[in-house]
Amino acid sequence: MSAREAILARLARARGAGPAPEDADDRIRRHPRGPIPPSGDDPVRRFREQALGLRSDVATVTSLAEVPERVAGYLRERQLPMQAVCWPALMALDWRAAGLDVQARPARGDDAAGITGAFAAITETGTLMLLSGPDTPGTVSLLPETHIAVVERARVVATMEEAWDRLRAEHGSLPRAVTFVSGPSRTADIEQTITLGAHGPYRVFIIVVDDALAAEA
Repeated sequence: MSAREAILARLARARGAGPAPEDADDRIRRHPRGPIPPSGDDPVRRFREQALGLRSDVATVTSLAEVPERVAGYLRERQLPMQAVCWPALMALDWRAAGLDVQARPARGDDAAGITGAFAAITETGTLMLLSGPDTPGTVSLLPETHIAVVERARVVATMEEAWDRLRAEHGSLPRAVTFVSGPSRTADIEQTITLGAHGPYRVFIIVVDDALAAEA
């Protein structure tokens, strides 16, 4: 029994309300799944189309080794600082050879760019799914004005339901936070005018590592 379930059980007993509430995860698993729309034959292409529609920038590379140069080119084109913070797992890439100063640590308010991986990329909506943890600090995707996400083809899934299924299969329990990124942060609260970067990054750049392209070459 989790701490949450134990607390709910104590509250139920104190109120004389009978047994503890049904576990939400079990209830979700038993609930009939609704119709799933077709995702097409090329999930990466479909993800790209959807992500571009959300005003993300998207590039495709054939290997992780190409990522630093692609990131450097993106920052140079937009005249942005050649500095970033990243998740520890990405620190092994050769950032310095691409002319980048990259540090593996949680982001601070003055960091211009943050580079993360992604647990999943959802084809249906062009959305990234990120999990928080000691090696995947949420601040790296939330605080900098530019969020750069690296996602491998094997992590591209058709639907939100498939992303949650994979999370349960690979992790069992939920992390402290699950973050969904659907393009740059935006709001239309002021006179119904879309403003980017209101509550998070102004820019989202997604790099899909599609090793299938290398095999075809």
